Amino acid sequence: MTAPKNDPESPRPTPLLDLQQLVVTLRWRKRLWLSCALLGLLAGTLLAVFLPPPPTAVTRLLLVHENDQPTDSGTLMDTDIALLDTVRIAEATLRRLGSDDDPEAFRESYEAEGLTNNVVEITVTADSGEAAEARALALAETFVADHIRRARETAQAEAEALRDRRTQAEDELARVDAAIETAADEGRNPASLGSLYARRADVAAQVADLSRRATEASIGTPEVAAGTSIVDAPRLVERSATATLVTYAIVGGVLGLAAGLALAAAASVVRDRPVLRRDIAEHLGASVLAQVPLRRRGPTRLLHRPRKGDRVRIAATVARTIAPDDTDLAPVSVLALGCTSTAAELAVDTALALRRPVLLVDDLRKHDVTKLVNRCGDNVRLVTGTDYLSGADRPGPQELPLAVGSVDPGAAWTDLSALGTQTVLVVRAGHATTAWLHTVARQLADARIVVIGVVVVEPYPRDRTDGTLWDGVHTALRGRLRAAERAALAKGDPSTNGRVPHPTLTHEDAEV
Repeated sequence: MTAPKNDPESPRPTPLLDLQQLVVTLRWRKRLWLSCALLGLLAGTLLAVFLPPPPTAVTRLLLVHENDQPTDSGTLMDTDIALLDTVRIAEATLRRLGSDDDPEAFRESYEAEGLTNNVVEITVTADSGEAAEARALALAETFVADHIRRARETAQAEAEALRDRRTQAEDELARVDAAIETAADEGRNPASLGSLYARRADVAAQVADLSRRATEASIGTPEVAAGTSIVDAPRLVERSATATLVTYAIVGGVLGLAAGLALAAAASVVRDRPVLRRDIAEHLGASVLAQVPLRRRGPTRLLHRPRKGDRVRIAATVARTIAPDDTDLAPVSVLALGCTSTAAELAVDTALALRRPVLLVDDLRKHDVTKLVNRCGDNVRLVTGTDYLSGADRPGPQELPLAVGSVDPGAAWTDLSALGTQTVLVVRAGHATTAWLHTVARQLADARIVVIGVVVVEPYPRDRTDGTLWDGVHTALRGRLRAAERAALAKGDPSTNGRVPHPTLTHEDAEV
């Protein structure tokens, strides 16, 4: 089967927003948004316990409008609600209650909602239930009185305007009568008198109509005064403590979950920490050899204890990659990125899996390998990185140097080449940013250290990517380079054409 090859001339385009990476990061950071949801749930519960909602009274009013029309879209009701939320109504209500509270603060304690074109519901909150009912009743009575007063003032203004127009019409009628008398005395022609009599009849009809309308307007709007009333007396809203607690908790949990998801999404975009095997291999320029779980601490260690068989299998995989034959004694390093303790355990297990004399060099800051000295067998000799780099302890004739170091921020890059010309990177998924992965790859390339494979620690459980690169010999999953091949590369053998020949894929490598 022919392995797929990446075309270096057409690299994979980088999207502006990788939705797959965003979803993976959100799942990867589930502890963050689940913790935020839990905090929101607790905050809502505590808010319901220590700051319960104030007592609330509700009343309903029937407002009759003089110009009510079946086709009204609620404009009149919107006007009434806007008038209810005014300082004038608030001041009148407080005067009725005999209170000297701030009208602006009182306005914030009530709200109105139009249920139909003529029914409005008023909700009032206060410090106590009695005060809420009293304020709701005073506000309802004040608004009903104001609504009736405005209707009466409108009717009175209309009646006064009709009376003024009637007075003007009566004056004009008097002038027409005077013109008729003058024309009769002067003996004008009948046609002129006929026009004056017709004009007199029109003005008299206007006077009679204006008198009738003024009389009707002076009566007012009795249907408004009779219909506008409080149809539902103020009553307290009964609230269940359990329902309030559950409501506040759910709202707090939803808000906390939304905040956590937003924070996780922002962190995934800003911090850009690769999680998938494919991305880690691409940024480091090396294929993934294996994956191991993270060493847990505390009580969770009892629930996530790795099986010994898995450790042995992973160590055997790394051992086959490091030393494919018994004649190869080139120094190899295991470099940790965000998981020094796991890298130390993997190095010890790998040294035991080699089944040959191994010089294990501990160059970690906290000497995590030295803490595992009891697990080292007779074939493993443990030395510190300081002694190894200074030349105090050198490998024996048949010992394979295996060093354990770190490429975390602050690493001594100039000492890494002395630990081994080839290395296995042990990288914790989601720990390092893309920029730091590129820094590690560039520093190792500058030090002429070949990365023969990557071991991913705490992998994403739903990762379905391969993590294998096919555009380079030393980056593919084909095992460690043979000594002869490295020598040919170092001497510049013309038969290689500047490239390392492909090593043969063994049966053991195929099983990996």
